[in-house]
Amino acid sequence: MKTVKAIIERSADGHFSIYMDDNSLPYLVTGTGKTVAEARAVFMGGYEDMKRIFTEDGNEFEEVTFEFHYDMASFLQFFAYALTLAGLERITGVNQRQLSHYINGTSKPSKQTTKKIEEGLHSFANEITAVKFV
Repeated sequence: MKTVKAIIERSADGHFSIYMDDNSLPYLVTGTGKTVAEARAVFMGGYEDMKRIFTEDGNEFEEVTFEFHYDMASFLQFFAYALTLAGLERITGVNQRQLSHYINGTSKPSKQTTKKIEEGLHSFANEITAVKFV
């Protein structure tokens, strides 16, 4: 099954949108919402609707899996329930004030800072997956 990149972005009005980053399929799925979770639910509902419509019309539907890619504001907002700014600062080395600017959309991280945040999170995730309890 093909994997398609789905881009999650925060708009200027604070809402979130998701769109497929693949022009080779005969369909397009998008979703919007007040939160990332709401936009993802709308997006996945749209995917199921496309599958149903193609089937009802007797057309072949290529099923795909989605790999979600976040802009920084979307990621920070979506995972705020689990990752505090203080924790993110310790994990990534990026100070809380700057992270706050990214969440609020008052500034965007450079490619170098984005990479630093991503690498810090991946390193932390690897540490967590290695945890064993007795």
